[in-house]
Amino acid sequence: MNLRPLVAMLALVLAAPLVSAQQAAAPAAPAASAAPQPWKYNTSRLTYRQVDTLLAQPDKVLVLDVRRPDELIKYGSFPVFLNVQHKDLEKQLAYLPKDRLIITVSNHAQRAGAAGDLLTAKGFKVAGATGSEDYEQEGGKQVAHIQPPPPRNTSAAAAPAN
Repeated sequence: MNLRPLVAMLALVLAAPLVSAQQAAAPAAPAASAAPQPWKYNTSRLTYRQVDTLLAQPDKVLVLDVRRPDELIKYGSFPVFLNVQHKDLEKQLAYLPKDRLIITVSNHAQRAGAAGDLLTAKGFKVAGATGSEDYEQEGGKQVAHIQPPPPRNTSAAAAPAN
């Protein structure tokens, strides 16, 4: 059992400063000004060029996006991907191919890195992890932005048929 993530989380909790209720209620600073989190995973963090090289071989690679559906709509993903949320990944391993390289994807690659470590430990071939936002910020052009479906017209469904 790998206790490293648990120990790291415990260290963060113990090191966190106490804040007052007023400080906690104050609006958070914009995410753009936040410093990137340090990389703590064994899975390689891929550059946009490495991702593009892997995507050029679609018969050898699987893009596994581990985000929630609302994140896929908000931030986009690669043109063809399999979506299994990170929280459900271990339960869905039987559905993943072991004969392809896997690129794990999240927003800034943190969940993707954790997913890559899990997959590697279970015998999958992981090429590395990327974040769709990071990929685009580095200059990558392959992220497709998904359009949400139009709202359902509930008034037509509620009208009685003649």
